[in-house]
Amino acid sequence: MDLLGLQNPVFATWVIAAALMILKAVGMSWLTVVQMMRVKGGYRSPEDLRKTPLNPEPDPRQLEPDDRVDRIRRIQQNDLENLPFFLVAGLLFVFAEPDLWVARLLLYGYVVSRLLHFAAYLTAQTHDVRATLWTIGSLILIAMTVMALLAAIGA
Repeated sequence: MDLLGLQNPVFATWVIAAALMILKAVGMSWLTVVQMMRVKGGYRSPEDLRKTPLNPEPDPRQLEPDDRVDRIRRIQQNDLENLPFFLVAGLLFVFAEPDLWVARLLLYGYVVSRLLHFAAYLTAQTHDVRATLWTIGSLILIAMTVMALLAAIGA
């Protein structure tokens, strides 16, 4: 069986999890734009105050920070800090050839932890809630990476 082919169920699991996380991260950009349009603010660049069809009545206050927009940006920043590690760790984990149930538990567990982290951040839950959900995802990344490392050392 080709290790990096979709006929390998562990690789297919990683592809599904990775695709979901990439779509979520890209979706955050769209959510930022939607929120900026909704509140007509939270812009960052001076040129955003030019009169355009999408901003027919520019106002200098549109460059002021807006927590509703900045919250989305912070969520996206968190994704950008964590997603690359997941993509690489997950692929290394595939090379370790784990049991399918372990792969599904860890890869989909990571996805669920990140989606719950998003929901907690979006709804302004306490740092403790967000940190707990982040920690779950981080521990999953560590577990996958250690399993890949041990498999490579044992090879």
